[in-house]
Amino acid sequence: MFRELKEDLNVYKGDRFAPGYQVMKIYRLGNWRYGIKNPVIRKFFSMIYKHLYRRVILKTGIELPCEARIGRNFRIDHQNGIVISGYAVFGDNCVIRNGVTVGLKNVEDPAAPVIGHNVDIGAGAKILGRIKIGDNVKIGANSVVICDIPDNCTAVGIPARIITQKTPVE
Repeated sequence: MFRELKEDLNVYKGDRFAPGYQVMKIYRLGNWRYGIKNPVIRKFFSMIYKHLYRRVILKTGIELPCEARIGRNFRIDHQNGIVISGYAVFGDNCVIRNGVTVGLKNVEDPAAPVIGHNVDIGAGAKILGRIKIGDNVKIGANSVVICDIPDNCTAVGIPARIITQKTPVE
């Protein structure tokens, strides 16, 4: 947990008061508690996590449950209106901004997007359902993504459509 917290602090350039860093601290605590073998101690830390999780949502407007799988160097730029499903998966070096939702498309299908590495998600974007977002993808502000996006693309619009696709540099 402490190695990840140090990495998270580097992502926020040492700003311990950045809202995104505050959220990541609680997220890391939530994951860490699952490794506690003693059920009484784990339950104690679970109560602490749940209390802090609710407080950080009220303070920052960012909902990031510990059940979501987040890669390294995950950055939340700006706060408010961010909702991430516990079913979501993010690769390394992803950036999200205010107003982003990553979650379920239908309650009957509890599956959220799997997002690759180096993905930049613009403000207000909605990424919904059992879809895959490739590596090195940019999603434009206020886009609604409900289908797969391949690697090295930029997607914009409602519903999102691919506007550029770059071949990887070798």
